[in-house]
Amino acid sequence: MRRLLIALLVLVILVIGVAVLAPALIPTDLIRERTETAAQEALGREVTLAGDIRLQVLPQLQVRANDARIANAEGFGEEPFAEMQEMRVAVALIPLLQRQIEIEEFVLVNPVIRLQSNARGNNWTFGDNTEAVAQATPEEGFQRQPGALPFEASFGDVRIENGAVTFDDGVQTRRFDALNLSIDLPSVDQPVRLRGSFEADGRPMNFNAELGSLRGFFEGRETPFSTTLNGPLADLTLEGRFLESTELAFDGDMDVTLPLRALARYLGADLPDGDIFRQFSARSAVSGEPGLLRLREARISFDDIDAQGAMTLNYGGARPRITGELSTAMLDLTPYIPADSEPDANRAGAPAGISQWSDEPIDLAPLRTLDSELTIRADELKARDIEVSDVTALVTVDQGRMTARLNRFQLYGGTGEAVAVINARSNTPSFSFNANLDALEAQPFLLAAAQFDRLIGDGGFNLDLTASGSSPAAIMNSLSGTGGFEFNDGAIKGVNLAQMIRTVQTALQNRALPTAFAESEQTDFSSLGGTFTVTNGVVSNQDLQMLSPLLRVLGDGRIDLGAQSIDYRLTPRAVQSLTGQGGQLDLQGLEVPVRLQGGFNNVSARIDFEAVARNLLSQQAGRLLRQNGDSETDDDAPASPEDVVRGLFGQLLNNNRNQPDEEAPDEEDGGEQPN
Repeated sequence: MRRLLIALLVLVILVIGVAVLAPALIPTDLIRERTETAAQEALGREVTLAGDIRLQVLPQLQVRANDARIANAEGFGEEPFAEMQEMRVAVALIPLLQRQIEIEEFVLVNPVIRLQSNARGNNWTFGDNTEAVAQATPEEGFQRQPGALPFEASFGDVRIENGAVTFDDGVQTRRFDALNLSIDLPSVDQPVRLRGSFEADGRPMNFNAELGSLRGFFEGRETPFSTTLNGPLADLTLEGRFLESTELAFDGDMDVTLPLRALARYLGADLPDGDIFRQFSARSAVSGEPGLLRLREARISFDDIDAQGAMTLNYGGARPRITGELSTAMLDLTPYIPADSEPDANRAGAPAGISQWSDEPIDLAPLRTLDSELTIRADELKARDIEVSDVTALVTVDQGRMTARLNRFQLYGGTGEAVAVINARSNTPSFSFNANLDALEAQPFLLAAAQFDRLIGDGGFNLDLTASGSSPAAIMNSLSGTGGFEFNDGAIKGVNLAQMIRTVQTALQNRALPTAFAESEQTDFSSLGGTFTVTNGVVSNQDLQMLSPLLRVLGDGRIDLGAQSIDYRLTPRAVQSLTGQGGQLDLQGLEVPVRLQGGFNNVSARIDFEAVARNLLSQQAGRLLRQNGDSETDDDAPASPEDVVRGLFGQLLNNNRNQPDEEAPDEEDGGEQPN
């Protein structure tokens, strides 16, 4: 028995001696070769240990290696996937013999990890066939299943010191520096906790995460989790559970706030100037699985816009796709509409005081980055001074083509329907707009839409327009299409056309506008309508017609939307007897053409006096000839043409003041007077 004990003691001493002396007896190159081979077989990538390497067996199995590198996947460049200044791994030896993994130390010093993705896939999925794995679909990737962790394990000192992570998606590269991470894992059946920090573009960020059970997670059992991310780029809290599933299905609650401008600068995106795109926040119930994220009962804030609803983000395809429904009490788009450029006095042909259309390109790149199908409901919608209520809009984006369809909304006492399309699939975007508006109040609408308050009445119009161009100026100068309008029981403010005709004799003598042009004047009408065409930004109308008890008004002309100018002719004609100022002249049937010219906010009115004189001459010549015929007797000789002309001009120039035989008729005899 004593000999047996002595033999066992000797054997233990020999084993201990071999364990202690083995690292010194085994060549370093052999250790390096075997370690590189084992790592390469496990990762499916070439592994290089270029620096010093040390192996220790007792009291723990420990490996220390300097200048370690893991090769990149095929097709992702020559730089290594990962490299580190130092790697230290220590594993308790005795528990390892019992199929228990106790990692007492796992430290990576100054690691640099390069994550890349392209059309082929990514470089962070490992396997025997790297290319095939990189192209694997989510369904073919990570699977949770029973027995996935058939061992016991615990972690002691697990850290990443001063690491760096880069991500390159082929468009831009993002980098995280100063990465420090520690992991607390007493066992695979107890909660695992992660704590760390990093810098993104010099901005410090902190994060924490907890998983209820590592074994439960890998084996597909329901497992609670939580994570927080705090810093200048984001504030995020997510709490929930991974569901009992083979996939990474989860649900929970999310609270996120994103300072958009800081985040955009980090991502390399440019945002328009102004007090917009400040902050996005959301509180929502959340669920998802690989490639899919759902928000339920979400309350979302974007700058000053508050909304609620549900959305689904599908990020498993070529482009992310957002679907869902949102509702809001007020949707104010005014801050996001590009401002008009300042007036350019040096611009050739520019009307004075008019803000010109901007030549700055419109950035439509976001339309090509994601697809969507969103239903948006707003109690009130505001775009500059235009206010719309009870709006329901279906907004779809498909490969850079956006369609916004507005169904039966309320607008200034009326209703409307509209469809707008923005097609950014080509280098030169195209646009289309179709709208039908019924029974709206003209004055508040036109005042809001075009700062024009001269038209009163109820009616509607229709538009069918197209355009193309990269800037507001190009769009307005390419605008083409058709439209029509009709208003009833209204008035035109600023002019009394009946009064203008009544005082035309005085105006003709003075070569000046009649007193009928004034802010307090107006012309009532029973109907006002017409159609128009638009060609390269120029609106042409040839059939304007206005009807009133006293007048008929015809109109034709052009409105240049690109140049913001007007050249239009109105021709009012009296249809009832209108007594001329200071005389008996019957003005029924007289036409008084008026020319409107100038910029939108600087329109001048001018009467075509030559045309008026010709009309008066023709009208009075006919009347005098009829009067002469009526008074002709057998004893009287017919009047000569010279007498007729002389009498006509006598009336025109002297206003009939020298005819004592006739009295000016009372205004009541001349028919109904205009307001």
